[in-house]
Amino acid sequence: MLIQNKRVGNKGMFFAETDGNILAEMVYSMSSPEKMIIEHTEVSDELKGQNVGYQLVHTAVEYARTHHIKIVPLCPFAHAVFKKKPEYADVLYP
Repeated sequence: MLIQNKRVGNKGMFFAETDGNILAEMVYSMSSPEKMIIEHTEVSDELKGQNVGYQLVHTAVEYARTHHIKIVPLCPFAHAVFKKKPEYADVLYP
């Protein structure tokens, strides 16, 4: 599944779409150039059970690593993923 990133100003989202319809999204804001706050994650019923939510978080982690950003996972889903994946600790905001 192709995960894309769209950012306008300090707001953005990682998302997956099919035929122009967004089926999964993870919304974030940049509180500073070095800090991303994951606010909300949503996956359509059509994609449930395909680990798309994990793919969204993974893409955000890779983006953060590439751009030297720390992540604050306020979203309960993203927070749970960070707890399950200690290998993501390098981008977790203290």
